[in-house]
Amino acid sequence: MINRYISIVVMGLLLLTACSSSDSLEQASATRTTMVISGDLSALNTRSKSFAWHPTMFAVHASDEVDSEAVVKHMQKAITKVMQDKGYHLAQAHETPSVLVGYGLALESEMSDKEILKKAGLVAGLSTAGVDDKYEKGSVLVALFNPNSPMPIWRVLAQGFAELDKSPEQREQRFERLLSSMLKPVPAV
Repeated sequence: MINRYISIVVMGLLLLTACSSSDSLEQASATRTTMVISGDLSALNTRSKSFAWHPTMFAVHASDEVDSEAVVKHMQKAITKVMQDKGYHLAQAHETPSVLVGYGLALESEMSDKEILKKAGLVAGLSTAGVDDKYEKGSVLVALFNPNSPMPIWRVLAQGFAELDKSPEQREQRFERLLSSMLKPVPAV
C-alpha cells in the first residue's frame, strides 16, 4: 500500500515537471529581481523621524519614451509611502531632517552595469541571458544620507526587468512592491 502511494506521488511529480514549458521559464527569468545592499543603518539618526529629498541625487536614465518627470513623482510617492509606513514624515521647510533620501533609475539601454558600478559603487549583476527582447533590464538605486555628510550611510540597488507592455497601473504596483522590498531593512521609528 505504501509503495503504491509513493509510486503515485512520484508519477504525479514527473507529470508536473513534464508539463513545464520554455514560456514559463522565460516568464520566471523576466520577473526575477536581484538586490545588493551596502552600508550601516545604525548610523541613522531617528530622533527627528523626518526625511527630505537629497538635493542632487535624483536621476532617471531612460529613453525619450519614458516620462522622466512622471517617474520622479512616482518614485517620490512610493518612497514617501514606505517611509511613512515606518513612522517617518517628509520634513517641512522649518525642520532639519534626520535623513536625506537620494534615488536613481536607469534602463540598460541608457546605462550599463559598468557605468552603474562606477557611479553608485554597486552592481546587482542581473543576467539578461535567455530573456526575450521585449523586456529591458532596469536598475533602481535608493541611498540614505546623514544630512551632514556627502557620503551615503546606506544604499540599495535592485535590478529587474521592465515590462513595458504592461499597463501603467500594473507597472506602478510592481514598482511600489519593489521599493517596499528594497527599503525593508530601514528601521521603523
